[in-house]
Amino acid sequence: MKTQNLLTLSFLAVGVLALASLKTTAAEPAGIFERENLAAWCIVPYDKLKRSPEQRAEMLERIHVRKFVYDYRGEHIPHWEEELQSLQRHGIELSGWMFNSNPDKLNATKLNTQSLGLLEMFERYKVKPQLWVIKGGGPTTADSPEEQERRITTEVAALKPAAQAAQAYGLKLGLYNHGGWFGEPENQIEIIERLKKEGIQNLGIVYNQHWGHGHLNRFPQMLQKMVPYLMCLNLNGTDVAGPAKGRMLLPLGVGTEDVRLLKLIRDSGYRGMIGILNHSDEDAEDRLLDNMDGLEWAKKQLDGGAPNPRPSYRSWKADSLSVAP
Repeated sequence: MKTQNLLTLSFLAVGVLALASLKTTAAEPAGIFERENLAAWCIVPYDKLKRSPEQRAEMLERIHVRKFVYDYRGEHIPHWEEELQSLQRHGIELSGWMFNSNPDKLNATKLNTQSLGLLEMFERYKVKPQLWVIKGGGPTTADSPEEQERRITTEVAALKPAAQAAQAYGLKLGLYNHGGWFGEPENQIEIIERLKKEGIQNLGIVYNQHWGHGHLNRFPQMLQKMVPYLMCLNLNGTDVAGPAKGRMLLPLGVGTEDVRLLKLIRDSGYRGMIGILNHSDEDAEDRLLDNMDGLEWAKKQLDGGAPNPRPSYRSWKADSLSVAP
């Protein structure tokens, strides 16, 4: 009898552990859309209120967004250290930085002086942001295998000094899709793999839905190829042929494809950082809150739940093209 009771207890214990494991596994994917995993992007030059570094950090703290990726224009360069100091005062993680990967004009094998100084600044402040390299332009397909090889070789040579310098500081370099040939993830993967063969292991992909409208038909297959390389995925309200309809940049929940795409992302196995944008002339706080509200609205439908009424958007008013049904 004692042996039977011990066996019964053992089976029960195994069952409880198995259920706990299933629960943890099932809950994990949803975590990528939780607020603590969201990073604010395009809120420096794109902000109606033109916030100072201190005002920006205070705003992020107020709305409980604890990750921030920095994009800038020339007028912001003198305030870089002020930006880092403000973020640290308010407990905001510098998660990424728009990075100039151009080599030195006199030495193509060396990173330019300003970018090297930036890496030294990160070292002083003990921060390790992802470095996002933005390129674009040119047709999206090569005319021939020879042309494709020429482009790959050119980009590998251009990126190598930045990648090596970043690697020396323990930083990752993310290739950012911004249209054109360079914005095709398959080309980015080819560049990354070529640099890996040269001993450079710190490259990945930053994928942007607002630059990915042309990828919608192949997005499920493309996402699976990208997952091993993804460093961040920036969300955006998405319509089929959105740019042609003047709807390239939408808050989450407004786009016709949002629920479908979010479900694909959740189920893809990707567990990295998720970006939310302003990238408008609106108040950056309003657009970030709209995106978070729209994300919460969409999340409730990922497993077939009935949609609640849409949020009341602060920075978006429906135009003559109605929002998705």
